[in-house]
Amino acid sequence: MKTAYTLLSNASATGGWVLWPGGKGDFRAEATFGGGSVSLECKGPNGTAIAVGSTTTLTANGRGTFEIGAGEIRAAVATATAVYAQVLRVPQAGY
Repeated sequence: MKTAYTLLSNASATGGWVLWPGGKGDFRAEATFGGGSVSLECKGPNGTAIAVGSTTTLTANGRGTFEIGAGEIRAAVATATAVYAQVLRVPQAGY
């Protein structure tokens, strides 16, 4: 099973949706923030974007952990440029 998912590579706009298999993950982002942010979003039941949580909203280079069910995720960009973002699956028993 895939363990790393690239969400953005040298981007300055919100990325497309990527299928997440569910479980624990580590969201990482590097960017020129300039007062902006990069956050992890999941797709809600009506197709709208929902913030995954405060630990995955970054205003400086860094990371945050999360746990969500299977579905689509993306990295949302607000003002930041040169954004690189990825999520890594955290190994769990039974996966």
